[in-house]
Amino acid sequence: MKRDLAMAFSRVTEGAALAGYKWLGRGDKNAADQAAVEVMRILLNKTDIDGEIVIGEGEIDEAPMLYIGEKVGRGGDAVDIAVDPIEGTRMTAMGQNNALAVLAAGETGSFLKAPDMYMEKLVVGPAAAGMIDLEKPLEENLKATAAALNKPLSELVVITLAKPRHDEVIAEMQRMGVRVYAVPDGDVAASILTCMPDSEVDMMYCIGGAPEGVVSAAAIRALGGDMHGRLLPRHEVKGDTEENRKLGEEEIRRCAEMGIETNKVLQLGDMARSDNVIFAGTGITKGDLLEGIHRQGNMATTETLLIRGKCRTIRRIKSTHYLDRKDDGVVEHVL
Repeated sequence: MKRDLAMAFSRVTEGAALAGYKWLGRGDKNAADQAAVEVMRILLNKTDIDGEIVIGEGEIDEAPMLYIGEKVGRGGDAVDIAVDPIEGTRMTAMGQNNALAVLAAGETGSFLKAPDMYMEKLVVGPAAAGMIDLEKPLEENLKATAAALNKPLSELVVITLAKPRHDEVIAEMQRMGVRVYAVPDGDVAASILTCMPDSEVDMMYCIGGAPEGVVSAAAIRALGGDMHGRLLPRHEVKGDTEENRKLGEEEIRRCAEMGIETNKVLQLGDMARSDNVIFAGTGITKGDLLEGIHRQGNMATTETLLIRGKCRTIRRIKSTHYLDRKDDGVVEHVL
């Protein structure tokens, strides 16, 4: 993809982050998400691409979400986009760390097309690439990763989400002597930390969202790491109630329509099929990966992580924004 598109996509995540920040700490995650979605849509539609959302948070009947199959852009290169306007809506609403606005873009056919559903994810950095297998028990993956890194298990660091569904897994890892960092939300940032040279995180394991999984896969492929994923129906994650089973069966049906299977291990190349990808993520709140937004009056600063897979370039972009000078349609969402 063209180099100038990378900067264009960084402006998209900056705009979405600024819109979400307006709702920081106000307790309304839906309002924050809606504002970020609307700004992301506006800015994508002002970008010189022939784009399609291939995996996102919402469906066509749940506007204003950026829905699967939605066309964006004003014409140009054909681009597939995986998106999460706010990765960490609850963290934004509650003023907690590690909320981001993220997207990944690639040539047509670059990304897995899947419903917005749950995905089990296992991620490691470049030094342990090729050593993981989601078909095997987590204990075996931990030992294989530690061996690849020439570390005892007591020095291995795994990051996961602090969710009730992970309680047993966290306890198991701690019994093995592994250091576990459990964060409230934000597995995109957690995944990328496994590949950052200044991070102590060795592995990420969790059950989270599929859109976040595909966005993460793009970044992990660009950075030379490794990732396995597995799509899980809702009733297998949230409990086998009548409502969850109905939703889970619909997810299974939709996966079949898209030519994919639930409960089948997906390797990195299944989720991100090309190195020619761009990842852009802008911090909303301060986190381990990025600084959050700092605002004084009508001025705000952002930090964006921009990764180009083709040349494996990682940029951190610090920008100052005069919010009252933003494009029409954007200013109302950021002021």
